[in-house]
Amino acid sequence: MATESKKRLSKIARQKLRMRDTLWPELDEARLWSRERSDGWLSMPRPMPLLMKVMDSLSKGKPVSSTYLDLWCRTYDDSFVIANKDREMAYFSGFSGERAVRTWTMRMRTLNDLGFIDIKSGPNGPISYVLIFNPYLVVRQLYEAGQINETFFNSLAQRMIEIGAHDLSDAPDEEEAKPPSVRRRRRAGKATA
Repeated sequence: MATESKKRLSKIARQKLRMRDTLWPELDEARLWSRERSDGWLSMPRPMPLLMKVMDSLSKGKPVSSTYLDLWCRTYDDSFVIANKDREMAYFSGFSGERAVRTWTMRMRTLNDLGFIDIKSGPNGPISYVLIFNPYLVVRQLYEAGQINETFFNSLAQRMIEIGAHDLSDAPDEEEAKPPSVRRRRRAGKATA
């Protein structure tokens, strides 16, 4: 393993790396993308593929997930996008040709109507600024309103439990509400006791 200290990795991560090294013993890690070595990365909820599937199921045959993903990739962990490149944003969302911007605009309005984003007008036209809401909370609201089926919601809840996300619960338990660094120190203290 190149740059990461084995002590910092969780047991599961170490096991996965051992398995990867077993399967690809001659691997040159420089060929892999790593956020520690590269610029241009962002934070994203692990269940994003399922969240995107939920969005597309709600958009009545006009998929919005690629538009949402492009928006997400334009944030700097601030949930805010300045939409000053509508043609580029349409292209990155998968739309090209004469109707690209019009199609992108319709998808943006659908995401707004569903509650995943909020749009404000400004110098770039009716869609100049975009606020991206916590998708977990939007899905919960849509589920409570009867717009999302139980299978989607339960699948998301299961995945969130697996990854330790608490956005769907009203209040995380006391230990999980603490920052990860505090939890690690506390676990380390218990292990030595």
